[in-house]
Amino acid sequence: MSETGDIRTLMALGTPDQDHLARLRAGLAARAEAEGILEISYTTIETPVGRLLLAATARGLVRVAYEREGFDAVLEALAARIGPRILRAPQRLVPAIGELEQYFAGSRRAFDLPLDFALSTGFRRHVQAHLPDVAFGHTATYGAIARLVGSPRAYRAVGSACATNPLPVVVPCHRVLRGDGSLGGYVGGVEAKAALLALERAAP
Repeated sequence: MSETGDIRTLMALGTPDQDHLARLRAGLAARAEAEGILEISYTTIETPVGRLLLAATARGLVRVAYEREGFDAVLEALAARIGPRILRAPQRLVPAIGELEQYFAGSRRAFDLPLDFALSTGFRRHVQAHLPDVAFGHTATYGAIARLVGSPRAYRAVGSACATNPLPVVVPCHRVLRGDGSLGGYVGGVEAKAALLALERAAP
């Protein structure tokens, strides 16, 4: 099965019709899903903090990426780490899209999605598992998270775990601040971090 090959064939017959291309991609994705050979489905969505790439395996949502990370680079890394059978196939991501839309509309305070932490291991994975313990609308410091996970001196390692969180927004590393209360770094940029915190403070 080759999406590229089928699309090249279509283009050789003349100017490709966008609806036809969309149907072709949807058919390829459905066939790959049915045959159990689609390792990663992905799509992109527009949000108040910019365009996000969402990617999922059969186990669950595996990656949320900001555009500033470079979507092509993110997909290449997913192919190297998980598997090369990747298609733009939004159907698998419908639940994630719906919950993110609710979150950005202020009507969802916690995500209820199956997550695949294949991109995280060891202490980083342990920290990321505890980030949802910081409730919607609240914040915690890196030191507080270090104490929460039983390693009170490991606040720098907690910062590294937040910085490498493969599922930002859904796994809320944006709620973790420096000890002095300043925002600190964020994979989506400081502006995105501030916007997420403001959205949560403003929610009813």
